[in-house]
Amino acid sequence: MKPEMTKRARRKAERPAEILDAAFEEFVKNGYAATRLEDVAARANVTKGTIYFYFETKERVFDEMIRHKSRAFFPELGSYAEELEGSYTSRLHALIVFVYRKIAEDRTSRETLRFLIAEGSRFPDLVDRHYHEFVRPVIDRFRQVIEAGVAAGEFRASPASAFPEIVMSPALLLSLWSMLFGSRKEIDIAVFTEASIDLLMKGLTSGR
Repeated sequence: MKPEMTKRARRKAERPAEILDAAFEEFVKNGYAATRLEDVAARANVTKGTIYFYFETKERVFDEMIRHKSRAFFPELGSYAEELEGSYTSRLHALIVFVYRKIAEDRTSRETLRFLIAEGSRFPDLVDRHYHEFVRPVIDRFRQVIEAGVAAGEFRASPASAFPEIVMSPALLLSLWSMLFGSRKEIDIAVFTEASIDLLMKGLTSGR
């Protein structure tokens, strides 16, 4: 294949992601209802027809944009979790810090949550898929560490160990707090994370 053809094929393969990245910025700026595909096209430096070549409707653009922006997180989490060593207490601590920081500090994660809250009634299937593709795998990572800790005798079998969704709750609170109050009422994320871990660990270990 000639170099110019290779370059053209590569650009064609990259174009859907570029459109979705541009769509993300437009949806953040204007909200779903007010976003126009011609503005997405202008930001992506393509024609509106090019968008329709890859995505049939604005709804499809929005749907694929959420998936595109969420998709990158789990492989990163998976590789991080696989490399954790030491006690299950230290592994759970490290995993919580990683997830909280990613969800609370990462703009993409925060804005994706905002989209899902604002447009969830319009896109119920999208919300369900986001749960299965993003939320549940994160919860499952926490469950694996907690269950292994219970089996090893580090954690007790308790309501906290049986319901790992609780571990995610503080991270969601941080995101909601940021959306509501921005820089007006900032929370020290590191201190908040350690306080949440302290509370959780007491639930997992007290009374063993």
